Amino acid sequence: MNVGANAASAALVPFGHRLRDAVHRRGPLCVGIDPHPSLLEAWGLSDDVRGLDTFACAVVEALAEQVAVLKPQSAFFERHGSAGIAVLERTVAAARASGSLVLLDAKRGDIGSTMAAYADYLDPGHPLAVDAMTVSPFLGFGSLQPAVAAAAKHGGGLFVLARTSNPEGAEVQLARSSTGPTVGQQIVDAIGAINRGSSPDGSIGVVIGATLGRLDVDISALGGPVLSPGLGAQGGDPTHLCQLFDGFCGVLLPSSSREILRHGPALEALREATRMAADELARQVRRGG
Repeated sequence: MNVGANAASAALVPFGHRLRDAVHRRGPLCVGIDPHPSLLEAWGLSDDVRGLDTFACAVVEALAEQVAVLKPQSAFFERHGSAGIAVLERTVAAARASGSLVLLDAKRGDIGSTMAAYADYLDPGHPLAVDAMTVSPFLGFGSLQPAVAAAAKHGGGLFVLARTSNPEGAEVQLARSSTGPTVGQQIVDAIGAINRGSSPDGSIGVVIGATLGRLDVDISALGGPVLSPGLGAQGGDPTHLCQLFDGFCGVLLPSSSREILRHGPALEALREATRMAADELARQVRRGG
């Protein structure tokens, strides 16, 4: 299979369109690939490159033909040095070759040429070419312009941190001037302006945690997808998720990592855990939360 040619061809279709199609065909669940040391141990694997490679290969083999999006957490590969990054490259390529979209959870945020260098991950010719990546706007939303430009050029996607569910996030994300909206709302509004005119979906989305008590930003004019991490081990559940995003008409991408990965290393157990999580999401959506 010519993975590079297929990736380049896919990139001609904007990520927002490819994501909606993948969710329609496979359901909305995103599964993280988080080779945390405790998970490697639970799987009976060594906390080294060999264990990392075995873990990542198993997740891809089990799930890449089943879920819409796989989301490798870059840090857990990077902690093993250059050999770990080589495993990440192979993992991403294998997942995309099997039909899954790949969202690199890297949370990159910088300025100028450095941000442009991070955004090269969206270039189909890059050794670590991905469909989308997470980015941080907290050097100012304008600092992400090189990544926004790269996404437009290559048909890639971005998920911008807006309202994360870690308690510390509120210090920045809910800060406001005496007259203006919160920082989180400003991020959402800036993304809405970029997505305006994209039909049916823009390719720039936001990250909003699944465990927030309430949705305290207005996403009605976002025009792009929402990544909502935290299902399962972090305390998020499908009932609350559907209530949190009640009325949202865009693509909602709930994400679960440890709750599913703890069922490994048996491939069928991973598949069954994923099916159960996806089925529960579907039931809650049909019930309207």
